[in-house]
Amino acid sequence: MKKHMKGTGALLAVVLAGAALAGCGGEAVQTQGGAEQKSGPKYVFRLAETHPADYPTTLGDKKFADLVNERSNGRIKIDVFANSQLGEEKAVLEQVQLGAIEFTRTSSGTVAAFNKNFEAFSLPYIFENDAHLWKFLESDMGNKMLDGLESSRMKGLAYYSSGARHFYSNKPLKSIADLKGLKIRVQQNKVNIDLMEALGANATPMPYGQVFSSLQTGVIDAAENNYPSYYTSSHYQQAKHLILDGHQMVPEVLLISKVVWDRLGAEDQKLVKQAALDSVTFQRQEWDKFEKESAEKVKAAGGVSITEVKDKKAWQDTVKPVIEKYRTEYKDFLSAVEKLK
Repeated sequence: MKKHMKGTGALLAVVLAGAALAGCGGEAVQTQGGAEQKSGPKYVFRLAETHPADYPTTLGDKKFADLVNERSNGRIKIDVFANSQLGEEKAVLEQVQLGAIEFTRTSSGTVAAFNKNFEAFSLPYIFENDAHLWKFLESDMGNKMLDGLESSRMKGLAYYSSGARHFYSNKPLKSIADLKGLKIRVQQNKVNIDLMEALGANATPMPYGQVFSSLQTGVIDAAENNYPSYYTSSHYQQAKHLILDGHQMVPEVLLISKVVWDRLGAEDQKLVKQAALDSVTFQRQEWDKFEKESAEKVKAAGGVSITEVKDKKAWQDTVKPVIEKYRTEYKDFLSAVEKLK
């Protein structure tokens, strides 16, 4: 169910969020007025997720929710809403800022629209592999970026895996030259738009949920994403030309509304943060497994032309101006990435 709130609607959402924080049923707890509630969770929160129920990020969300419930002895309950039931990522983040939705898992590419520091993750070919990416995410700079989301009325809890991103199209896609002139869907941030321009393509920002129909109708010619998303979204049924170029490694972010975070006591804050961190290993394992399964299922379905880019130098040279354009702005970020290679 999508919610687009303006004016009094947004105010109502904040009021409703406050009501959710008061909890319902269960073990007796004291309200601010001193009255006892029935037993049950003290807090009942919602976590918005774009992907299907069996997707690795959703499984990570559920692991996180289970850990919070277990460690709080049922005082804190988090319900995970998969399949964009609460809205597309950008709309959800707007509600998270208000406190109307308490938690979400979202791409750092989408977060970039709310906190420009996260645009840096969209810079092409900056991470050599998954190990290099995770060295950065677990570094002081990676943690500093999560903490920096507080200025955007969010609290970063942890990063999740999302693999490497590749291009896929309705039209033949065998080399970098084939991208020229294509209308390619991207997540909305400046770096992505500049990247498409460097490749000679036309950037078309749009919500993830609109990609399949847009490929069908010709609104776009192509899109880019990781292998699991290419498979679970059924984009492979429409865009049958895939090139494994790995131009970006854009992590996922698990976060909580700053409004909600500030209402939690210090012990509960610590509990929630640690549960998020402890769910990461599970999510990464599920990701690695599902990534392999997705590739196998796409190949087994047949009809998809898959080109692997073995030498990425030409690609890296073509997009180098994008990195240089942002080098001064993201000097500390790029320096940290380089040191961890």
